[in-house]
Amino acid sequence: MSTKRASITMPDRLNEIGVYRRREIEARILAPFVEALGKHLSPEQVLQILRDVVAQLARQQGRQLAKTQGNTLADFAGSLADWQQGDTMQLEVLEQSPGCLSYNATRCRYAELYQSLGLTELGRILSCSRDESLLEGFNPRISFIRTQTILEGAPFCDFRLVLKPAKKERNRTKQPRHKP
Repeated sequence: MSTKRASITMPDRLNEIGVYRRREIEARILAPFVEALGKHLSPEQVLQILRDVVAQLARQQGRQLAKTQGNTLADFAGSLADWQQGDTMQLEVLEQSPGCLSYNATRCRYAELYQSLGLTELGRILSCSRDESLLEGFNPRISFIRTQTILEGAPFCDFRLVLKPAKKERNRTKQPRHKP
């Protein structure tokens, strides 16, 4: 059995169906698969494997997003429409500048979906936990902080993205060579 993923050989066009529909399909397929794996491995092992795979995929998606749309905070802010398609998220932007993007998700139909399917933990892995990895792939200079999520029972998800300063490059000037 080949372990080569289609994502390596084919472009990812699944967001054309909408991220919400994509997450629903993933959850409905993965839930019984995760349950079946739990009969052979400990639940902790299964969930850690899933977390690792989702993080890896999210980093790849972040790199692809940066390649197609740019990797500034303004570019990322422009991409938020993909996650909001079909009124799946309601966002309240608190601050948007070249160095900071701060917003709250005040409604999240993704959380509602996972809760209605009884898949809260799976939802945290498939949606909430992928955000940091996606941003790592998108631009490793973006610092991501979120202290609460709707899926965990909070009234809103707080997203705080800050662009870390670039590392100072050493000023290396070539010294002229002296000839003897």
